[in-house]
Formats: sequence, structure tokens, C-alpha cells
Amino acid sequence: MDGATGAAGCGPAPVSFGFYLDGYGGALAAEAFAEALPAAVRCVGALTGAREVRDEWDGGAADAWRRAVCAAADAFAEYGEGRVGGFSIGSFSVTNYRDDGTTGSEVARGAALAELAGTGLCFSGVRR
Repeated sequence: MDGATGAAGCGPAPVSFGFYLDGYGGALAAEAFAEALPAAVRCVGALTGAREVRDEWDGGAADAWRRAVCAAADAFAEYGEGRVGGFSIGSFSVTNYRDDGTTGSEVARGAALAELAGTGLCFSGVRR
């Protein structure tokens, strides 16, 4: 499942499950990672202007981009893309520890930005 994507048959993923486990140290199951990956790539793509590693990047920048995708995938797997909060079913209730106004997308963006810090990869305006 190393090159899996969130949708079957869509080709290799921009971040492999092997990198997620070994390079990033992630703990999601392969299926959960594959399900969160498309949203994570969209998130990091919006921050960097790239939806995959670019040939002109050095190894450090490429790994930082992959780690940002992994961090965003972890956040999306835990919180989804919508509002972060709690829910109740009968006497069973779950409450997330995040602020009520936060969305999963905001949590993922923050996690990705932490991995991209200092790389110069964050999109900051108009590109030619």
C-alpha cells in the first residue's frame, strides 16, 4: 500500500505510506492515511503552491513538504475538515480538546505550517 491514494486507481500518491510511517513517524493505519491524504495534499498545496514534490527542491525541502502533508493528514484523520467539537449519543459523549470555533482545516493548516517553518516553501503572494 506504499503508493496508495485516497481513491483507488488514481496513480501513486505524492507521499507514500512508507514515508508516513518511517520518515514522519505516523501512527495511522494505511486506510486512514489514504482517506486523509487528498485533503492533506490540497491543504499543503494551498500553502506552498505545489501539490507534489518539485524536482528543483533539495532533499530537505522535499522532506519538509512531505512531513507537512503527513501532519495535515494526521489532523484531518482526527478532526475531519469541518468544525471541531464534541458530540453525544445517548449517555456516550466525546469532546475534542480544541476551541469550539476551530475547524479541522485550521488545525491541519497549523500542523503543516509548523513542518514548513524555515523552508521558504510557504506561498506568500503572486508567483510568475
